[in-house]
Amino acid sequence: MNPGASSPAEIAFAPGALVLDDRNGNSEDEQFLLRAFRSFAQAAGSLERSYALLRTEVERLRRELEQSNSELARSLEENRGMRQYLDRILEGLPCGVLVVSDEGKISRANPEALRLLVTGETPGAESRDHFTLPSRIRELLEEVRRNGGEQELSLPDETGAPRWLVARHASIDGGASVFILRDVSERKHLEAAQEKMRREQALAEMSAVLAHEIRNPLASLELFAGLLAESTLDHDCRAWVGQVQSGLRTLAATVNNVLHFHSLPEPERVPVDLGRLLAWARDFFQPLGQQSRVAFSLQNRVDGIFLSADRHRLEQVLLNLVLNAVRAMPGGGWIELGGRRARDGEAVILTVADTGPGIAPEHLAHVFDPGFSTRPGSPGLGLAVCRKIVEQHGGTISAAGRPGCGAVFTLTFPVTVSLADKAAEGAA
Repeated sequence: MNPGASSPAEIAFAPGALVLDDRNGNSEDEQFLLRAFRSFAQAAGSLERSYALLRTEVERLRRELEQSNSELARSLEENRGMRQYLDRILEGLPCGVLVVSDEGKISRANPEALRLLVTGETPGAESRDHFTLPSRIRELLEEVRRNGGEQELSLPDETGAPRWLVARHASIDGGASVFILRDVSERKHLEAAQEKMRREQALAEMSAVLAHEIRNPLASLELFAGLLAESTLDHDCRAWVGQVQSGLRTLAATVNNVLHFHSLPEPERVPVDLGRLLAWARDFFQPLGQQSRVAFSLQNRVDGIFLSADRHRLEQVLLNLVLNAVRAMPGGGWIELGGRRARDGEAVILTVADTGPGIAPEHLAHVFDPGFSTRPGSPGLGLAVCRKIVEQHGGTISAAGRPGCGAVFTLTFPVTVSLADKAAEGAA
């Protein structure tokens, strides 16, 4: 060691001495590290405080998000419930609701709308995803959209019967259109029935007046024609009188049909011998048969069987049936009047059969309908009146026959008075 040099201790602790040794270097590093540590500690504390604040803010935001999500879920559930409620209302509406886009595509249709729009041209409800509107309905909806108000349209339903629809339009946001459809067929049928009833009432009043005005002079003409037929006339004159009588009988039957169809009071019932009724009918129609080249035969097995009935109305029934048969055989033919008891003995059956052209199968169900006739210009009331009179007496009437094989009309009445009952009544 250099004798003149100072030791490290001496240099380090000498008053006012410079820190030049290694210990002085370490002190500066320590001070720097201390300051750095204090800065780090301050930064860490600041960071920890910031992190705590951040965690607090995150927790607050998380709670707000949870509350918002809960409120949103509740709102969605309420909206879903409201939509289901509105859907149930829409599904249950008695009118049809149809939502149509600008392109003419159906975006919504409730069951009633599908039912109303199902026609021979449209698919059923099972095809609602591919449902398209028929042309006539599109035209109706377009007219309602343009002109507003209500428009009506008659369409056939799945059975082919007419169905009346009323459509009304309403616009909604987004360019779509809502159409309200109602079925007014029942109202239309009611209006038609009321109109028909008014016409029938007016026709009945007019017919009653005309019939009563015609019947009086007609009865006089029949009386005079009968007197002429009984007088001493030559053959030609008798033939002319026979034609007059035949025409008068036909006219009387037509007048009675009109009167009975529109106004048929309760029958004046008395015991009527059905055997005598058939015998009278054969004799009464003989002049008509001679003129029309129609032969009459009688199969009478109801002698002594009485029916509580209005004889004049039963005569009208036979007259209508015979006149129909004669008109159906312009070239002549054969008519049989028959009467027999039913097998059970509880009813009596009268028949009028002919050898005419018969009845087409498609006409059998309609021959007794008012106004139905296969002859142009015929009022078609005779058979309808027959049914009303027969039903008034508690009986039934039916028609049978094949084309080319003639026709048979069958009248069935319950037996009310027998010959023994009549004899006992006379003895009493």
